[in-house]
Amino acid sequence: MNIPAIVLDAAPAATAPGASGASFWVMIVLMFVIMWLFMIRPQRKQQKELEKFRSELKRGDKVVTAGGIYGTVDEIKERTILIKVDGDVKLRVDKSSILRDYSEDIQK
Repeated sequence: MNIPAIVLDAAPAATAPGASGASFWVMIVLMFVIMWLFMIRPQRKQQKELEKFRSELKRGDKVVTAGGIYGTVDEIKERTILIKVDGDVKLRVDKSSILRDYSEDIQK
């Protein structure tokens, strides 16, 4: 017999009968931990930052809505925001549709 045949024949005998089931569960748990670290945790952090931004809005802030409308905050209520778009044009939008502040983009 050659050496590769001896190694291949000895490999299945080296593993215990219950080891394959335990390694399966370890891999599943490891996969969920990695998914939590790289997907769920950063998304939660981003959601908290967005909620903080929306709660700290004040009159005069320059914002962008989810629909891509740029405007200046004119009035803030509990669930809605009145934004001044151009001249005397004002739009009332839901507070959850405000995505970001664009005043830093203007200064660049």
